[in-house]
Amino acid sequence: MSKVDARIAEVKSFFRNNDTVLGYRKLMDCVIDRQDLDIYNEVISLTDWKEKHPNEEKELIERSLQILDRVSKIPVTEYDTNKPLVIGKKLIKSYGYKRFKLGPISIKIHKGEVYGLVGENGNGKTTLLRLLAKELKHNSGSLDFEFDNSYDSDYDLRTNLVYIPQRTQKWYGSLKDNLKFVLSSYGVSPEENETRVLMMIARFGLWNYKHLKWSELSSGYKMRFELARTMLRQPELLLLDEPLANLDVLAQQVILEDLKSLCNSINNPVALILSSQQLYEVEKISDKVIYLKNGQYKDNKEEQVEDENQLIVEIDCNADREKLLSIFEGLQLNKLIFNGGIYVGYFDETTAFHEVLQVLGHHEIDVTYTRNITKSTRRFFVS
Repeated sequence: MSKVDARIAEVKSFFRNNDTVLGYRKLMDCVIDRQDLDIYNEVISLTDWKEKHPNEEKELIERSLQILDRVSKIPVTEYDTNKPLVIGKKLIKSYGYKRFKLGPISIKIHKGEVYGLVGENGNGKTTLLRLLAKELKHNSGSLDFEFDNSYDSDYDLRTNLVYIPQRTQKWYGSLKDNLKFVLSSYGVSPEENETRVLMMIARFGLWNYKHLKWSELSSGYKMRFELARTMLRQPELLLLDEPLANLDVLAQQVILEDLKSLCNSINNPVALILSSQQLYEVEKISDKVIYLKNGQYKDNKEEQVEDENQLIVEIDCNADREKLLSIFEGLQLNKLIFNGGIYVGYFDETTAFHEVLQVLGHHEIDVTYTRNITKSTRRFFVS
């Protein structure tokens, strides 16, 4: 099944299971793939109707599937994501003698992929993002951009990338007017401007907030606004510094899933790099996770570490250390440490994770949380 057909089938599956919330968001992604303004207007009208009739789920599904049928008949060309968008070779950024140094870092970034950037505070995450955003100049190494749109200067280049810092600037006027201002700067006609802005407002769940001001929005909706404003510009590279800060757990999950889906656009994919302290949430949607420690680079796909031939398990439970050592005696436990209130067990590679779970269950250990972190960058954080 092609990627185009897979996205259509995914929408049908959600609606078939009456998951209208996610199904409708995925429908809008399929519509955005086609860039057909007539269908944009259909979705805008349906969104307005949906918000006024929140309990009419059956009719919403019927009308959504009618739009999806029209969308499926519009041909769309899949973008070739094999060519790297950004190539960095042995990048080094130094802040002076005996001060912090980032690198050397070599990295390739592709469109349609999500890169999680994690690490303890002060280890270079923001510095790396600012280097890629051309806000900082590297001391040595090379950094090349292979954007689809040509550029003659750094200013032209930066129109193809967007960097959103952790603390965004205050804006004035209504949410909708601010989004319309973005497109007016690109010379978009008033009619098309209105349509594209309302479509993006619908996609990011801002329909009932479009007339509000900055001071009237929560942190979560301010971030949604920033993302809507960004996607209107259709960037090739998107850099986000701590976009999940100050968001509740549900809002984090929704925004991450939205970003993943939009970056995976069939004909207009985006390369996304986001830094975050929310390690597990980021790992779930990332194609690669980059870990920085003391300015040095590791990732969860290529880095060879001394623990690679072990099973590493985090366990939060009511048992003490001696009890765990006793019950794991037959599972070839190499070491057990206590890290941040959670036990971390290192087992021989011949031990399977399900065996650890079976032993914990057999001995009736009250487990609050457990996770296999063998392939997770979480293992780099363990003391």
